[in-house]
Amino acid sequence: MSRRVVRQSKFRHVFGQAAKADQAYEDIRVSKVTWDSSFCAVNPKFLAIIVEAGGGGAFIVLPLAKTGRVDKNYPLVTGHTAPVLDIDWCPHNDNVIASASDDTTIMVWQIPDYTPVRNITEPIITLEGHSKRVGILSWHPTARNVLLSAGGDNVIIIWNVGTGEVLLSLDEVHPDVIHSVCWNSNGSLLATTCKDKTLRIIDPRKGQVVANNFEEPVALQEMDTSNGVLLPFYDPDSSIVYLCGKGDSSIRYFEITDEPPFVHYLNTFSSKEPQRGMGFMPKRGLDVSKCEIARFYKLHERKCEPIIMTVPRKSDLFQDDLYPDTPGPEPALEADEWLSGQDAEPVLISLRDGYVPPKHRELRVTKRNILDVRPPTGPPRSQSASDASLSQQHTLETLLEEIKALRERVQAQEQRITALENMLCELVDGTD
Repeated sequence: MSRRVVRQSKFRHVFGQAAKADQAYEDIRVSKVTWDSSFCAVNPKFLAIIVEAGGGGAFIVLPLAKTGRVDKNYPLVTGHTAPVLDIDWCPHNDNVIASASDDTTIMVWQIPDYTPVRNITEPIITLEGHSKRVGILSWHPTARNVLLSAGGDNVIIIWNVGTGEVLLSLDEVHPDVIHSVCWNSNGSLLATTCKDKTLRIIDPRKGQVVANNFEEPVALQEMDTSNGVLLPFYDPDSSIVYLCGKGDSSIRYFEITDEPPFVHYLNTFSSKEPQRGMGFMPKRGLDVSKCEIARFYKLHERKCEPIIMTVPRKSDLFQDDLYPDTPGPEPALEADEWLSGQDAEPVLISLRDGYVPPKHRELRVTKRNILDVRPPTGPPRSQSASDASLSQQHTLETLLEEIKALRERVQAQEQRITALENMLCELVDGTD
């Protein structure tokens, strides 16, 4: 039997199964935002959806453990002064999400494991650097706290969220509006599409385009005559790409191989209602006991419905061929290491025993200390060298004393906040 037949036999019976109505999130009022937003984002803990909010942009975060009707007064994540255009969960911290807005800013939020009683209004950090709307966000797949943003100013900025600094700014690569950006598996290269109809492969640390204007596609697949935007989702573990059309009611999926004709149609999942947007669960969030290979969260006008893709198997044993080791939540590099030129593949985990999300981990933002900048070596003209030296020494000692006192106060407050959060979690767990 050829390799192609073997691979096809594994996935030819893949089917989509819509979850029951009581497993959906119902009555969620969804905002009309721009076409380049995927509207919702999902990870093993939470589902986030962009929603309407008077006076500015907001999104709602729902725990996956609780489904059903959403209360109209459910707290929102709100802080932008204009509509939210994109949201993206951090791959290395299930409690951290970034949002981009028409107000030109990016905000990074810490989401608690418990349901807050009021709106979350204070981000961990606000990133400002774009001159126009920010419509695209993408976290680095292997480096901690590295976030990419692309705006209507045709600029890509790569941030160190841990310090709030700009690591790189690519402002001369795209002559027109950037439509989409994607990292490769180890985060060494970027693929972008642009309004100028050019696909570019970019080395961000060199600021250079290493490939574009491909003469002939490897494969060309005729889809349909619809003009709706396609939302592609690729699973490298199974080599399957899922194509979800915005405004369409179907999900088509194809297997990608290294042999001609490279792209092989598998099947189509169809439903009655069109999708406004789609969220794609990371592989570590799937139920391996049910041979689940993909899970989508289909956004309707007033509800969000899970769609599950499974491979029927008679055996109850773990299916090694369906679940190779997959990227886990631990980063392989720090931001400074990646910026210096290092590359590393994702840290893989086994799904044999299922995935248990780690406990709440706080993202700490550390601003650069102004004292890292050395004082002038020469004294001002109006002072002698000795007087200037004494004055600088006195100022430095005063600042160090103030910093020490502030650090002790912050540590005490952090301990108090941690204790209160633990008490609240215990109370919430006790009422479930």
